[in-house]
Amino acid sequence: VQLQASGGGLVQPGGSLRLSCVASGGTLADYPSGWLRQAPGEEREGISCLTKEGSASYADSVKGRFTISRDSDKNTLYLQMNNLTPADTGVYYCALPCRWGKTPFFGSRGQGTQVTVSS
Repeated sequence: VQLQASGGGLVQPGGSLRLSCVASGGTLADYPSGWLRQAPGEEREGISCLTKEGSASYADSVKGRFTISRDSDKNTLYLQMNNLTPADTGVYYCALPCRWGKTPFFGSRGQGTQVTVSS
């Protein structure tokens, strides 16, 4: 399954963005899938994972602000990001499969999309 993320951009603190991840070559709903990000100079951080059954998990850093969802008809994964802060700046990737836990696991990821939060 190939993944292509889009929807990033420059947004002011407090703003919102919705990222999209289109899957091709396979059915997204057959896998748990999620999002991770990498800030400049930092390790990649898993931020959300959505199970096949539709159960979502989030990192504490985004809980209450970000919402992951999936549109099976469009074979697309989304990440709605609200109340963004400069700490949310980074390259965002979608990936599958994923598994949430003390040490979240994310499999193959596609090309990322840059999110910059700045005034």
